Amino acid sequence: MTLLERGRNAPSTWRGDLPVTSRYTYGLAGERFFRAIKEEGRILGTRCPCCEHIYVPATSFCERCLGELDEWLDVGIVGEVYTFTLLYEDPDGSPRESPETIALVRLGDGGLVHRLGEVEPDAVTIGMSVQAVFKPASQREGSILDILYFRPIGR
Repeated sequence: MTLLERGRNAPSTWRGDLPVTSRYTYGLAGERFFRAIKEEGRILGTRCPCCEHIYVPATSFCERCLGELDEWLDVGIVGEVYTFTLLYEDPDGSPRESPETIALVRLGDGGLVHRLGEVEPDAVTIGMSVQAVFKPASQREGSILDILYFRPIGR
């Protein structure tokens, strides 16, 4: 039976809710990465001893040489704006009252995509130094949103 012939006997529609559920898990490296953010207010990376590449967010295997990564580093909470964009609409398509600045903040050889705060959009520059601002420890839940935003430093 060919693929086209099989299609003739397949149901053409599905009525009602699709019974699919999923659960995202961080994996071993992600678990340690987010636990450090939650419990210690630190950002960790992993370093490949062969390639000398520092991965942020941390990962378990090097994408270059496929080596296992077990050297963990505190990369600090200060990075630099590698690139950024301004959001003028909310996810639902409604216009924002003021634009939100989202940046790729370089930490190690990688980085985090996150909000910038305490800075006007027209003052943001590529290469500017920024520092993570964390939620109070009692409010952290173990997610990237435990970092409220990155704010400029050294101005």
